[in-house]
Amino acid sequence: MIDSVTIRNRALRWPVPVGLARRLTGALVQTVERRGKFILMDCRGPRSAGVLLLHLGMTGTLRVLPATTPLRTHDHVDLRFGADVLRFNDPRRFGAILWHDNALGDVLVASSHLRGLGVEPLEAAFAGELGGVLLYERSRGRELAIKQLLLAGQVVVGVGNIYASESLFGAGIHPATSAGRISRARYQRLAQAIRLTMAQAIEAGGSTLRDFVASNGAPGYFQDEYFVYGREGEACRNCGARIRQLRQGQRASFYCPNCQRR
Repeated sequence: MIDSVTIRNRALRWPVPVGLARRLTGALVQTVERRGKFILMDCRGPRSAGVLLLHLGMTGTLRVLPATTPLRTHDHVDLRFGADVLRFNDPRRFGAILWHDNALGDVLVASSHLRGLGVEPLEAAFAGELGGVLLYERSRGRELAIKQLLLAGQVVVGVGNIYASESLFGAGIHPATSAGRISRARYQRLAQAIRLTMAQAIEAGGSTLRDFVASNGAPGYFQDEYFVYGREGEACRNCGARIRQLRQGQRASFYCPNCQRR
C-alpha cells in the first residue's frame, strides 16, 4: 500500500498532475507492467482507481530505498511503502509521472501516450516471420528513412537511437534508405536483427554512455559490444572499412559504408 506521496518538483517533461498525492495515498498497487518506455502501475485506492504512468526519459531512475535515505539533488517524487520509498530522480527532467483514471477507459486505448504505440519487439507478435511481414506492410509507400521509421515507435516500440543503428548494421541496411523501398526479405533480416540486438542489450544490462544505471545502481555494458554506434572513424568489425556518421532528425546515425547498402 502507498502510505504517502511526496512531490518536490512538478516540472517534469509533462507537469505532475495536481492532486496526485491525494489519489494515490492509501492505494494498493495491483500490478506493475511496461508498455513501450512507460512503466504502468495499476493502483486501486479509497479515493480513485487508475494507472500511474512513469517514464524515465533519458536520465531518470527509480530506486527502492529506506525512507530515511538522505535526499540527493533531483529527487523529485517519493512513493512511501512502509519503511521504504520508491524514489524518482531525474537530473534533466525529461521523464514523467502521469495519472490515468480508469473511468476514462482502458489506459492502453484511451491514453494519448500509449494508444499509437507499435508492437513490442520481443513479444510473439514480432517473432519469426511476423516481424518482417509487419515492417514490410506498414512501410509500403513510405518515403521516410528506415531509421526514422524505427524511432517513431508506431510500428515497433523500444528501438531507440542506439539499437536502431546496431540493428540496421546487423541487417546490412543503410539508415537513410527509404522505408518503402526495402524488400520483404531484407525486412525479415531487420526484424531478426532487432530482436537479437534488444535481447543482447538486456543481457548486458543496457548501455551506459553517461549516467544510466540499472535499478541496483550498476551500469550497463552493451556499449562494449557496439558494431557502429559512437565508432565514427574506427574500423568496422566485419570488413575493416571506416565507420561513418550522418545526422537524421537531429540524431546521430552510425553505419558502415561497405556492409550497409541502400
